[in-house]
Amino acid sequence: MKNSGIEWIGEVPNSWEIRRTKYVATSIFKGYGITKEDIVTDGDTPCVRYGEIYTKYNISFEDCKTRTNKSNIAILQYFHFGDILFAGTGELVDEIGKNIVYLGKEKCLAGGDIIVLRHKQNPIFLNYALYATCSQIQKSRGKAKLKVVHISATEIGNIYIALPSIVEQRQIAAHLDKKCAAIDSMVANQQAQIEKLKEYKQSVITEAVTKGLDPSVPMKPSGVEWIGEVPNSWQIIRGKNILTLLNKHVLPTDNVITCFRDGEVTLRSNRREEGFTFSEKEIGYQGVDVGDLIVHGMDGFAGAIGISDSRGKASPVLIVLNSTQNKHYLMFYLRSIAYRNIFLALSTGIRVRSCDLRWNKLSVLPFLVPSLKEQDEIVAYIDHKLREIDKLISVKQQKIEKLNEYKKSLIYEYVTGKKEVG
Repeated sequence: MKNSGIEWIGEVPNSWEIRRTKYVATSIFKGYGITKEDIVTDGDTPCVRYGEIYTKYNISFEDCKTRTNKSNIAILQYFHFGDILFAGTGELVDEIGKNIVYLGKEKCLAGGDIIVLRHKQNPIFLNYALYATCSQIQKSRGKAKLKVVHISATEIGNIYIALPSIVEQRQIAAHLDKKCAAIDSMVANQQAQIEKLKEYKQSVITEAVTKGLDPSVPMKPSGVEWIGEVPNSWQIIRGKNILTLLNKHVLPTDNVITCFRDGEVTLRSNRREEGFTFSEKEIGYQGVDVGDLIVHGMDGFAGAIGISDSRGKASPVLIVLNSTQNKHYLMFYLRSIAYRNIFLALSTGIRVRSCDLRWNKLSVLPFLVPSLKEQDEIVAYIDHKLREIDKLISVKQQKIEKLNEYKKSLIYEYVTGKKEVG
């Protein structure tokens, strides 16, 4: 082994070279803008837009997920087999410049903010080398945590990598493909179990707020198709008779509150700042207090319904409510409707996977209302069950994190020669 001279790479085998990426490349070039409107199902040419590198692809791919018509694109920037694609724009510093390698046969178009690297190395090895932790550190170095982070073709070209012979590259690439596929399979298995637990959470909520906790009680028809039978003692009341629409004044000290799709209602700064659209003028903003019941007017269909944990201000898209009933029970009831896609079915909105939940719709919505004592018992039961399920989910998420960290360390060790194949 010898010292590479590069802090993040460390020692490498004596026969390996340390080279900047630009001296490995035969060309580095940028794609050209392909808008959402340019994407068509029956387009004549496969393509990749930069955001898809983060959301639709793993480390390598053979087929593009989207297509366009090349007649709509002013400058055609094609990539082909073996080319490595980098996302030139992203939201997170430590993920900027994520790269994937194309192993398909068709010529494809690269969208704007994609950097394409062409070369004569083993494409799978080179992609692993540029994906490895030692390369990601170089991509992220010196970048600030802004709303949008950029990386240039020049910066990509300046990344140092360790380069063995083509024969060794091929061996390492095949070995890593096998190892990473096994890890990815384990991750997918854990993720599938998490999804089942999330579905179970939803079923726990729905069963409790529509059937109660005692399966032996007499039932009666609710008269509402999507509710079915309910306990005899429960009332069915329109929203306007148990909810009060609030419109509080905004205080000078108020910060922005957001209702997230997982149901948390909190100050935006408590979660993250990236990825939000900030309003120049806060027209129609309203005050929110701790304990207010919040329904997101556009994302409520996805479960964005909760109880605020903070004082702040919210845009008019959030519906702020009060009630003499147990607001946590009402929250769970509304979420159960969202989970069964009832809000989407009742929607007249035009945005895909969205619905307009204004007060006029909530006010006529039928609510199942047990006694306050039973509401309290249902909330306590749901909270207990959700805590148990969340613990199980947390354990599986930790396993996924450990597997992903192991995968990263494995890639680093092989692409810097610290581990030998076989």
